[in-house]
Amino acid sequence: MSLSRRQFLELGAAGASALLTVGWWRQAAAAPLPPRGDVRLALISDLNASYGSTNYIPQVHRGVQLLQALRPDLVLCGGDMVAGQKLGLGSGHLDAMWASFERQVLQPVLRGSGGFAPTMGNHDASSSRGPGGFTFALDRERAGHFWRARQQRLGLELVDAARFPFRYSLRRGPVFLVVLDASSASVPAEDWAWARSQLSGAAARQARLRLVMGHLPPYGVGLGRDRPGEVLHQPEQLRQLMAATGCHLYVSGHHHAYFPGVSGGMNLLSLGAMGSGPRRRLNDATPPEQTLTVLDLFEQRGEVVETTLELNTLQVVRPASLPLALQPSTGPRLQRRELPLKLAAPT
Repeated sequence: MSLSRRQFLELGAAGASALLTVGWWRQAAAAPLPPRGDVRLALISDLNASYGSTNYIPQVHRGVQLLQALRPDLVLCGGDMVAGQKLGLGSGHLDAMWASFERQVLQPVLRGSGGFAPTMGNHDASSSRGPGGFTFALDRERAGHFWRARQQRLGLELVDAARFPFRYSLRRGPVFLVVLDASSASVPAEDWAWARSQLSGAAARQARLRLVMGHLPPYGVGLGRDRPGEVLHQPEQLRQLMAATGCHLYVSGHHHAYFPGVSGGMNLLSLGAMGSGPRRRLNDATPPEQTLTVLDLFEQRGEVVETTLELNTLQVVRPASLPLALQPSTGPRLQRRELPLKLAAPT
């Protein structure tokens, strides 16, 4: 179904202008988005191109334009915003990548949204360690410098920002978000304990939707990423955290493959890549696709409507088109999650 003139105009003047500037909406064979909820979250991940690149592929620019049309209250980014994690990239080159990200992505997204909440990916600020400390210590230094300098401009109601941007928590209306430093497979025990304390606090208990976001998923989703080091070493820690705190959803990137899953009582959302290298899902012959996901919260109905768009055509990814389950090489079978999510009862 194509966007009619009426549906296009309903996106609003800012959204219409954004789509017209790239001229690609006319060819988009997409169904319209569902009605806007009381709160709208937009979720993106994995924007980077090849190692060291300061450029972004057309799908990223399309995604940025679409975000401006969607006018979300908050944009969540699952990591890999720049193309680091390559030894030998100096401070100047790393800073140039972040400056390009700010110019091409962050600034236009902030102009069209209520805020931007990032988590660090392995290409941004990997937490992998060697005998002498962080393997990519310079990446982490420059990423930390970039984000701390802009912390007050991101539109975030931060609850605990002592270690921003590597781990932090925030509140936005009925939503409470914990951001973990899952930029490598190892999350320290102190970070799990911190996350539990955040999700057990008053701000989280009063929220109707409680989210955790980290770059790596607990289990394999994307073809070629189903191996140790590409998933969390201790997925049981995540399961225990979510069960103990009534957390609704864990959001991750890294595998470049969209899949709403559930395992052991955990609701999982693996975000597709917006940038280079989209991947097929495990045991799924469907061609890879670049995607962007929207969560619309309807408080009176008590539910979250999840909509995912493929960025080349603007087609909505139909849940029925996804596999009923994925089977990682290790770990449990991931069932396709039933939509929509249910909000916690109001307090």
